[in-house]
Amino acid sequence: MLEHIFFTELMGLKVYDLKGRKLGRVRDAALVPLVDRFRVDRYLIGGGWAWLSVRHDQIDRISLDGIWLRDEQLTPYHRDDYMLRLERDLLDQQIIDVHGRKVVRVTDVTFQLHRSNGHDELRVQEVDIGLRSMFRRLVQGVVPRPLVRRLMVHIPINSIRWEYCNIVEADPQRRLRLNISTQALETMHPADLADIVEELGPSDRQALIGSLDSEVAAEALSEIDPDIQASILESLTEMKAAEIIEEMDPDEAADILAEMEEERSDAILEEMSDEDAHDVEELLEHHEDSAGGMMTTDFISLPAASTIADAFAATRLSEDALESTNTIFLTDGAEQITGAVPIARLFLHDAATPLEKIQTERLITIPPAETKARAAELFDKYNLLALPVVDTENRILGVITADDIIAVLRQD
Repeated sequence: MLEHIFFTELMGLKVYDLKGRKLGRVRDAALVPLVDRFRVDRYLIGGGWAWLSVRHDQIDRISLDGIWLRDEQLTPYHRDDYMLRLERDLLDQQIIDVHGRKVVRVTDVTFQLHRSNGHDELRVQEVDIGLRSMFRRLVQGVVPRPLVRRLMVHIPINSIRWEYCNIVEADPQRRLRLNISTQALETMHPADLADIVEELGPSDRQALIGSLDSEVAAEALSEIDPDIQASILESLTEMKAAEIIEEMDPDEAADILAEMEEERSDAILEEMSDEDAHDVEELLEHHEDSAGGMMTTDFISLPAASTIADAFAATRLSEDALESTNTIFLTDGAEQITGAVPIARLFLHDAATPLEKIQTERLITIPPAETKARAAELFDKYNLLALPVVDTENRILGVITADDIIAVLRQD
């Protein structure tokens, strides 16, 4: 008994009416994902000058010899934006293998054939991406279908289950109509998602980043090659670009905006909240190869007389800063930096302990005009985890983190 059929076998199958007369051949098949993302809902039949649309429940039997109908009330095919047509929209297209974390090109589709409510149905089981499916396509129509099946068993299977496939669609409205979800992508590690984005072409990169939650998109962009980051954001609407930029660390956001045309970056800054825009604009004033250009303005500073209890309260209010720093900086009444306390030390003392009593013995700082190379030297020489950037009056402007240094070394 036939348990599965391939799209290459389905294409061109003859379709017969109730009296066994040929109506035409299958030209395409379509899913309606809003109804059922697995079941083939429509079969498009080419007969003469027009195409007809056959619903899944109008079919009685499907085999390698043809398709037999049980209902002849067919309608002409009209474009339907809720349909995912397999030959037009899926075959030879790039899709994302969420499970394997890679971009692949579809060369065939495998359907499971089963009988439901007294008639045959096809349900998408896998997309095929390997040599076996390429072989089927090369010989289909030249070699009889049963012989093709016997010959292909010697070729290894390379396929992806349909539930692990994510389609890239540029049109937001069509993504909605086709029920294309980014939920599986948004649970991936940002580095894996960045690899996928880099594998896509420019238009698909824009479509994918534009469809993601802004926070997820920001995390992925942070892992992407700097040459690609700006081009992706430039292709988005100013509002969407601003939403993503707001979710990034200020130093990363400034680096990306510095790569854009001034008119475009200014337009994005206009769409951002005043506070976020101000932080980024301050960083844009520094040369990108300087310590000021590397620093982030997300840091925690407290008066030197503060206690550990005060520090814990400040960390709870500074979630963004906690993601990029592991140090609390101490200042005096003139806002000059006087010391630093690693956050790990907070857990070793009583809540009432003044921070200045547990601060590090030596405080290393750097001016904003100093070079990236000098900052890297200081990290290496003193085994630093964070390096405060200070102005001429010893007031803290920002902080360079170990992640910033790693990024510089990676680029070099």
